[in-house]
Amino acid sequence: MPNLKKMKAVVCTKYGPPEVLQIQEVEKPVPKDNEVLVKVYASTVSAADYRVRGFNFPAAIRLPVRLMVGFRKPRKSILGMELSGEIESIGKDVRSFKQGDQVFAASLQTFGAYAEYICLPEDGPIAFKPTNITYEEAAAIPIGARTAYHHLKTISNVQPEQKVLIYGASGSVGTYAVQLAKHFGAEVTAVCSTANIEMVKALGADTVIDYTKPEYTEQLESYDIIFVTIDKCPFSTCIKALNNKGTYLNVGRPLKSLPMLWTSLSSSTKVVVGTNSPETAEALNTLKSMVEEGQLKVVIDRSYPLDQIVEAHQYADQGHKKGNVVITVN
Repeated sequence: MPNLKKMKAVVCTKYGPPEVLQIQEVEKPVPKDNEVLVKVYASTVSAADYRVRGFNFPAAIRLPVRLMVGFRKPRKSILGMELSGEIESIGKDVRSFKQGDQVFAASLQTFGAYAEYICLPEDGPIAFKPTNITYEEAAAIPIGARTAYHHLKTISNVQPEQKVLIYGASGSVGTYAVQLAKHFGAEVTAVCSTANIEMVKALGADTVIDYTKPEYTEQLESYDIIFVTIDKCPFSTCIKALNNKGTYLNVGRPLKSLPMLWTSLSSSTKVVVGTNSPETAEALNTLKSMVEEGQLKVVIDRSYPLDQIVEAHQYADQGHKKGNVVITVN
């Protein structure tokens, strides 16, 4: 008989390649008075997961990251930053959820979604799952979609008829950014590789530029917002294509470079780097409504069972995923 106090989880044994991830039996968590116990049905291989696993951070921030995350291995050894599932039990003070509720949640602060069960606070970034999509699709919303929404709506306040350039339009954040910018009425130019042009067009991009073509930068026009989701487009290239009072967004790097700092200080250009988008239930409920109203679709590239977590991370490490890579758990 199975041990009801144990569960299967992926443990990150140290920093390194995907092979450092190991399936182990660990203690099944017990919800505190203000927590819900979620039976995890799906998670993802997010950029946060493979950056922490491989400790892929710029030299300038490695020491503070080690202090926060762990020196030789992650202090929270079970990775997994977003999930969907069903509530199995609740703490005695929980009022917003009940047993059997279908939910999706962000776990960027707590980690832990690469497991059969996870405990989450009732007042944390957890919400009822959109009714019209699968658990696999729901698990792929909390980080990528929230990041795109926060940067386009909250930070840059994109307006109808503004011209928006999205570099890295075929990744998780990028696929959501294309759809959201179009939803808000912008004219969208997307930059991606040859293989992803048709997919990005189908998401609503007005113009698609293939960055694998020689001198692709000559196709760039003048934009109100430039949203870089993968830090591979030179800042000098972007700034030439940005209006004087435009907004430059880059979620692929944690700190501003010297040219970025100088631009911020010496011009009216808004320069924002990093992915500090708040994890809240309110944000998830906003996205839930958009999904249920057909305004936002989830792109899934590949799906792997939990037992193939190493293969899933190996694929994500190649840097060519379209949208999201999903992990099915239960």
